[in-house]
Amino acid sequence: MALILDTNALSAFVDGDQALLRAIEREAELAIPAIVLGEYLFGIHQSRQRSSYQSWLRTNLPLFDVLPVVRETAERYAEIRHELKTAGTPIPTNDLWIAALARHHRARLVTRDSRFRAIQGLQILAW
Repeated sequence: MALILDTNALSAFVDGDQALLRAIEREAELAIPAIVLGEYLFGIHQSRQRSSYQSWLRTNLPLFDVLPVVRETAERYAEIRHELKTAGTPIPTNDLWIAALARHHRARLVTRDSRFRAIQGLQILAW
């Protein structure tokens, strides 16, 4: 089972966060949702270190499985959104899609974002 990196985990990974690297060092497969990649690309467009981050992506992105949104993901999205609406605990749309991909792939989500804890059954690895 792969680990799925949230945007904050991808940023920490790229920046060499030692606590994160220790937490995931035994994992053979790392995946990035297409939504996370989009958020990260948006962030680096605004960064003073834009060229460095773009270079890192060109070199290292092929090491990750980039997860697309497909029909099963959309079904998981609808389930999660309904669950959260019923519970009165909505979260941002991009986070819903990231959670849907984690549920779709039955994978743990690496994140420091506490909003994901509102989603029942979502396996989270916080570092």
